[in-house]
Amino acid sequence: MGIPDNSVIVSKIKRTSDKTNIHNLFIFNKSGICIYGLNLTNLYPLEQEQLISSYFTALMSFTKELIGNKIKTVEMGGGIKLVVFEKKNLYYNLLCNTIENWQLLDEIISKIHSKFSEYVIKNDIQTDLEYIYDEQLNYLIEDIIREPYSSEFDLIKEEEIISLLKELHLNDDIKGAILLTNIGKLIFSSLNKTIIKDFLKEVDFRVKICNNTILKLFYTSKNNELIFSENINDLYILILIFDAKIRFGMAEFYLQKVIKKIINFLND
Repeated sequence: MGIPDNSVIVSKIKRTSDKTNIHNLFIFNKSGICIYGLNLTNLYPLEQEQLISSYFTALMSFTKELIGNKIKTVEMGGGIKLVVFEKKNLYYNLLCNTIENWQLLDEIISKIHSKFSEYVIKNDIQTDLEYIYDEQLNYLIEDIIREPYSSEFDLIKEEEIISLLKELHLNDDIKGAILLTNIGKLIFSSLNKTIIKDFLKEVDFRVKICNNTILKLFYTSKNNELIFSENINDLYILILIFDAKIRFGMAEFYLQKVIKKIINFLND
């Protein structure tokens, strides 16, 4: 009598990674006083939180006076940046990798602001001077930050898509292919790590995301490459990189051909 095989081939998985490209969060008031800090990765153990909040408050005030706009991002070098978001009477400052998408960060901060405001009201916190330390609040905010990096993917279909994109690189007309999730998380790139960092920084300014939907976009990069990008089923963002010498219609033909194959994979 045979033993029944009750094992199930796992084809879908909830990716929950301990890794995050967001390293630190600081919340400070309009006076530049830091009232909350959270270190997520321990890669950048910044102990002088008040210095950071004071620096950014002064910098925003200076740029507001100088050019009429408050600075929102400061490149720190080494692949990291400081990004600040203003929500009512508070500033939320993130130290994160330079490749992080601004729209995604804004969505995360909006969720944090909602929960943090509830906490402040519930506990009668004076945000003009009171520093907050609460383990439960830390866990709550950490879950909000990590949630976008945890999604369910069909691994079999995704491998088929990646195999297709790898084959594209053999085409002389196509210089590169990039696959992102609909919130900008990198899934596949035919570019090397050095190039992809700079490229995603450029794409971050040009790709417009609204309600998790990317607008169909084409433009010429600073390296004189023709870039086509399009949303696929509100699940993935496909970016194809062509030599600028290619005919526009041919590039569009290649893009739609690849998208059709990917949609077929997803619908099977």
